[in-house]
Formats: sequence, C-alpha cells, structure tokens
Amino acid sequence: MTHDHDVELRPTPAQTEAALHPPAGRTGGDLVIETLHGLGATTVFGLPGQHALALFDALRRSSLRYVGLRVENNAGFAADGYGRITGEAAPLFLSTGPGALTSLAALQEAAAASAPVLAVSSQIPVRGLGGHRQGHLHELRDQQASFRDVVKSVHTARTASQIPSAIADAWRSALTVPHGPVWVEIPVDVLAAETVLPVVNAPDAFPEDLAPRPELTAVAAHLLAGAERPAIIAGGGVVRADAAGKLRALAEQLNAPVVTTFGGKGAFPWEHPLSLQSWLEDRHTTDFLEDADVLLVVGSGLGELSSNYYTFNPRGRVIQIEADAGKLEAVLPALGIHADARLALTALLETLDGPREDATAAPRVREVLSRVRERIAGQDLDAEQELLASIRSALPDTSPSFWDMTILSYWAWSAFDARRPNTMHSAQGAGGLGYAYPAALGAAVADPSRPVLAVSGDGGALYSIAELATARQHDLPVTWLIVDDGGYGVLREYMTDAYGEASGTELSRPDFVALAESFGVPALRTSPETLADDLAKALADPGPSVVVLPAVVRLFAATHPG
Repeated sequence: MTHDHDVELRPTPAQTEAALHPPAGRTGGDLVIETLHGLGATTVFGLPGQHALALFDALRRSSLRYVGLRVENNAGFAADGYGRITGEAAPLFLSTGPGALTSLAALQEAAAASAPVLAVSSQIPVRGLGGHRQGHLHELRDQQASFRDVVKSVHTARTASQIPSAIADAWRSALTVPHGPVWVEIPVDVLAAETVLPVVNAPDAFPEDLAPRPELTAVAAHLLAGAERPAIIAGGGVVRADAAGKLRALAEQLNAPVVTTFGGKGAFPWEHPLSLQSWLEDRHTTDFLEDADVLLVVGSGLGELSSNYYTFNPRGRVIQIEADAGKLEAVLPALGIHADARLALTALLETLDGPREDATAAPRVREVLSRVRERIAGQDLDAEQELLASIRSALPDTSPSFWDMTILSYWAWSAFDARRPNTMHSAQGAGGLGYAYPAALGAAVADPSRPVLAVSGDGGALYSIAELATARQHDLPVTWLIVDDGGYGVLREYMTDAYGEASGTELSRPDFVALAESFGVPALRTSPETLADDLAKALADPGPSVVVLPAVVRLFAATHPG
C-alpha cells in the first residue's frame, strides 16, 4: 500500500557515507538551521541575544537570509507580514527571557490573524529547567507558560537529537489550517554544544489538509439551493486559503450578495454587482444580513467586529465554514463545517446544480449601499473620505498595505477597496499598536519588486520608529504614511464620547520628517490637498520613505440597535 508523501526509508550509499562522517564543528544551532533549510525556509527574522548566539553563528554559515530588527516585538510583526504575504512559515529567532517575552504582543496578533510564524527561542541551561531557580541569566520559572495560551502549539528540544523533529513538528503545525504562530524552545547549552549527528536531510513536514465532511456540505448545498434570499459573509479564511475565485463562482451561481469582513478585505471584488463591500458596522448592512433566509459564513469566526459588536441576530439558517474549531458556532448556532475554506467552497460548487436566478439581488445590494452612503454623508466627513481616496489613487493595485490601529485604519476597514486578495492587512485581530511598519518591512522582504505602504498614527509610529534603521539597512521599498494628530486619536474619541473628556491621550512627539532623515530615509510633510501626488511619488521612488500628514481625522458613527 502506498500513501501520499511516502518517502524512501533506505539511505543511499552517499547518504550513508555522509551520515557516518558529518562535518566537524557543528552545533545544535546548525541542526536548527539545517532543518529549516530542508523544510524550505529562505529567510529568518529576529534579534541576537546571549543565549541564542549559537543560533546566529550557525545562521552566519548558512545560505539563509537574516533580517534583524531593533525590537523583538517588531521582529515578530515582520515575520507576521512575511507569513501573510507568502503563506510560508516565517522563522523568528529570539533569546531567552526578556527577548522572548517582548515578542508576545506580535505573536498574539499572528494568532488572531492566523499568520504562520515559527518562533525559535533559546532557554536557560538544561540543568536549570523545571523551576529549579538556580539564578541563571534570563531565568523564568516556566518560559513556555508565557506563550502556551498565545501560540498555536509549543515544542521543546532538550537534546540535540530532538531538534530536527521539534522544528519539523512546529513547521507542520504552523502551516496546517488554521495557520498560526508556534513556539520552539531549546536550552542554550544544547544549542551551543558540538554534535556528531549527521547533517539533517529534508524532513517530511507536510501540513495536513482539512477537508469538509461530505454529509455536511450536502446539507449546506441543499439549503443554499432552496434559499430565496441567500447571503454570504466572507472572512480572512477565504484570503488565506486563496479561495477568492471559488467564492466569486459560488456567489454568482447563487446570486448571493457578499459582504467581506475586515480581515477578508479583497476576498470579493469591491465593485461587483453582488458586493455589499465591508460596511459591517452599519445597521443597514446588519439588517440586510439578518433578513437572509440562508446565510453562508465562510472563513470567519463572527467575532466582535464582524458581528457588529454582537448585535447581529440572523433570523434564517446559518452555515458556518471555519478552519478553527474553537470559533465554530462560538457566536451563533449554525450548521458548522470544520474545514479549509477553499476545500469547502469547492465541495459546494461541485454539489450545487446550475445557477439560481434572482433579478432582485443586485438592486437590493445597490439599495443597501445607497443607504450607507446617505448615512455617512450626513456626518460631514468628506475630508476623511477624500483622504482614503487619495491613498487608493496613489497605491498600485498589486501593492500590499499594512494599517496600524489608527482612525484612518478604522475607516479603511469599512471603506477601502483592497482590489486584490491578500493586499490589505491590519492589526485588527489582536488590536495592538505598532504593527503596520514592521509588518510592511516583512512584506517587502518577501517581495521587494513592488512598493509596500504602511499607515500609522503618530502614537503607533513611536512603537516602531527604530525600524527606520532596519528599512535603511536593507533598503526596503516601504513608504510609511504617518498621520500626525498629536495623540492617540482613537482613544481620544472613545474617551470623549464615554466620559465627556479625554485623559492621557495627548502626546509630545518628534519632528517625524527630521527624525526619518536622521536615519537616512527620505521624508516630507504633506497636506490633504497634496497627499495623492506626494504619496504616489514616494511609492514610486526606490527604497524606504516617510510621508507625514498633520491632520485630525474623525471617526464615522457606527450604528447599533438602540
């Protein structure tokens, strides 16, 4: 009997000779590098530290590219951006204790957004493990415990012989849907000790497919075929599964309107006659979706934002396709299908017969969008919409953009046309500051042939300002748009609305143009009137650049039931 991914277990004579006489001077760090290379890794992000020096020594002697950042959390964000763009597991090298802990917020965002990051951290010496409290540098009672509730899986190697298996198991875990960050720990003495183990050959670490159960897709297809008012919510799982084409084919076959979540931007064409776009915080959209007699939710857990702050209460049948079992039916009861979005959509397309005719679908979509536009138009927010239009006109369609937690990003979630799948990314999964710029650097490392845009507020920018040095050192084509409103603008609005006055939100900030230029990064100050031209020029010029926009941007009012 044969199986997929069968491997030849008998070594060749050359392999036997190489195994019996491995090169001298190798360490546990070399086993890490050899395993990653065999798995197909080409790039490593991270920061060196005293306990991780053997890792970096082995990396120096390898063909893997190293991109070092200035702060571990930013290195984690860069690995996240690389993983989102490539779909590959991005290795992240960290040192014990403070270095490792500094990456936690980035790993939380990767977990929330299902970004494949493979973090490899050093640990204190083997003799100090198990809470012995011997007073080692960087010692924690249980370093793994700090990460176990954040990452997808934890892997350890306490001996050199365990390293290849631990790395391969972590790689498989990171790339099996739902993708996510994984954690590998190796004690410093294991990394540094010389080894006589053979050079690692390419290990078998294929991710597992997550196919839908056929009896469930049969029921789902039956419900959709008989629906009078079907609708679809498309989430980030559609983008990650490269299933936008399948989604469009299904929507057109069913004549079903589609709304994309903030994580699913680009999963469905913005100007398509069936596109409800992404106005999920608008009650007109919520009412429309509640009226569907069959609602297909694909690749979304229907979290806080996607459910309009849990006010969404559909009256019809709900079908939920979700790769993360923990999110399946967590918010609403549904016909839950635990599956990869692409495989599940393929099964539905193969099961459904012929197109469903509905001449009312497109007009109903136009009516909802018209009501949304009328509501926004009544809030005197033309300036904000013009800023988004300027950014859209300046950004090439194929260029990815990365958005921090800033007011302009809140606008972009609902109102920005991503135009292509997998080109708009934000920190809305975990909601931490400082994501956009380092993640954009990671995306530029993944594909330096096209410019990348990062958008931050002045508060979020200061979280990652040191990475201007990284951008200059590696000459990465990232243009950073910093919207400078003198404080934490989102929190300022939230506090004022809730308490009548804001506190702790106003910031003294640097001259961002002068600061960027001190790093050797070209920078300019723009205005709303010149933003489109200035941003287009910055994106067209090679290498990194900064565009500073002094502006106070207002949020639009979301609508929920009274």
